[in-house]
Amino acid sequence: MNSKTESRAPVSQQALRVQQPFDSSQIGAMVTIEINEKKMQVPLGTTILEACAQNQVQIPTLCHHKDLCTAGVCRICVVEVDSMKTLQAACAFPITQQIKIKTSTEKVRKARRHIIDLLLSEHYGECYTCVRNKNCELRSLASEYGVDGFTFGHPEKRKHDIDKSSFSVMRDMDKCVLCRRCVRTCIDLQEVGVLEAVGRGDQTHITTFMGKPLSEVICINCGQCVNRCPTGALYTNDPSDDIWRAIDDKKKHVVIQTAPSPRAAICEEFGMAAGTSLTGELNTALRRIGFDRVFDTNFAADLTIMEEGTELLNRLKSVVVDKDTSVKLPQFTSCSPGWVKFIEHFYPEYLDHLSTAKSPQQMFGAVTKTFYAQEYNINPEDIVTVAVMPCSAKKFECNRPEMDSSGFKDVDYGLTTRELAKMIKEGGIFLPEMPKSGFDDPFGEASGAGLIFGATGGVMEAALRTAYELVTGREVPFEKLRIEACRGFEGIKQASVKLKNCVPDYTFLEGVDLKFIVAHGTANARQVMEMLKAGELNDVHFIEIMACPGGCLGGGGQPIPTSPEIRKKRAEAIYAEDESMTIRKSHENPRIKYIYEKFLTDGPCGHKSHKLLHTHYTKRGNFIV
Repeated sequence: MNSKTESRAPVSQQALRVQQPFDSSQIGAMVTIEINEKKMQVPLGTTILEACAQNQVQIPTLCHHKDLCTAGVCRICVVEVDSMKTLQAACAFPITQQIKIKTSTEKVRKARRHIIDLLLSEHYGECYTCVRNKNCELRSLASEYGVDGFTFGHPEKRKHDIDKSSFSVMRDMDKCVLCRRCVRTCIDLQEVGVLEAVGRGDQTHITTFMGKPLSEVICINCGQCVNRCPTGALYTNDPSDDIWRAIDDKKKHVVIQTAPSPRAAICEEFGMAAGTSLTGELNTALRRIGFDRVFDTNFAADLTIMEEGTELLNRLKSVVVDKDTSVKLPQFTSCSPGWVKFIEHFYPEYLDHLSTAKSPQQMFGAVTKTFYAQEYNINPEDIVTVAVMPCSAKKFECNRPEMDSSGFKDVDYGLTTRELAKMIKEGGIFLPEMPKSGFDDPFGEASGAGLIFGATGGVMEAALRTAYELVTGREVPFEKLRIEACRGFEGIKQASVKLKNCVPDYTFLEGVDLKFIVAHGTANARQVMEMLKAGELNDVHFIEIMACPGGCLGGGGQPIPTSPEIRKKRAEAIYAEDESMTIRKSHENPRIKYIYEKFLTDGPCGHKSHKLLHTHYTKRGNFIV
């Protein structure tokens, strides 16, 4: 099994500056240090910041983030180290010998406040109308250090126009504090490389290639930069005002679909600990703020499994039985629009490997404005479809001009978890106090397989639950349907499932080891693609890739902050809810059976479903419906 840790970025060069020659053979040895006159032992190589955290000593940070490599650029975390003339950045100082550290001396406090004063002198705008009001790390630091004025003045006018070109991410560089979190996220964490710091001294700024708008560069719209920005310099393109207008328009029938990851994370926006699912409470709140119907995206996830799983079996038959060399394996999942954008930009020659199945969001929009409109005798022109997603790339996806197979724009608006929480608060609702209620018909019944789409490996696990049973006539041989090889936060996971005693229609797969790979984050996706280019994956059949760390639960539209611990808690909530459900396999969902009986009558991957639920990718990076 190939694997990578979730945090894969290298340590910066600055972090390698040590007090004495570093002997790597001593790694793991313990060093005795003093922090604020208290003696303790820490492993050799531990940074001062880590040592303080381990001993409940608070050190403020701004450029530091658990997902990213060390930068040491903001200097907010400075401390005094005995025998050193200057203050040291705690995040970039590895401990290699006995030292004495002081974290709250007069010199330290004044230095930190001085840094905050300097940052505020370049920070245009006021806090009350800022998108990050009450969740801004700079404002929190200013409050913590008693900054109640502008020592070095305050910008009176803008230096930069706001970049509003993207459907997904907005950039206000007048609020940038040059922490470079966005740069490290884009280059190290995601390996896309849209953002970079250029210039020197007071001319330093964060920009794109040749200063172009985000819509004109290779941005994949994942929004990971937004989730790590400490201020309001980066934020998502919020359509909530348009949605309110639709809700207030009595002629419009406004429906909303909610994905599993927002339901496992929105609690954080209301002060609750990560890992508390508020599905039932959210349904009630959405009706109270005016949505006409509340649907479950998991229904469309089940629909995706039927279409994508059938496509995989069809590809396998074409390759194994028909010897059709034009059919490409391994098949890639196509649920993540950030991943789709990534392969379009960087590996367009492999687009034929992508499943033609649309994402659950887009499948939902297509059947809402066709099947649902017919069932309930509603003019599709009057239907407004809203999708609550953990992903800022979903905003771009629903605005792709080819996503109109219903004859209309299939999904009108994409909302992030954060934006939906804001709408609920605007409606005067405290979500945790809402009574629970269910979803509405006909898209209110879903399986646990659709639910686990929210975590990395969830699509693969859901697909295997159905594909294995269709091929062999038996459940996957794993306790409680838990396919552990698909779970966890390793960057790349590779495993296989043996197919034996196949039913008559699938005897051509008898004895086959169905090999699969699960990867999350586009840095890991790049590694998978390079393995494919090198011919190392010729025997692999199916690959799931999600653009964001942790999968959808770590999406760019999820609550801020994010960290490995928070993503783990969200995953636990999703898996716990899956195991509490009666139906846990997509093909057993009664509503899925109903839609194929009444509407998609030629079955999965049939002519009608291909028209509505699939799309074709070309090597030019465009869709052809």
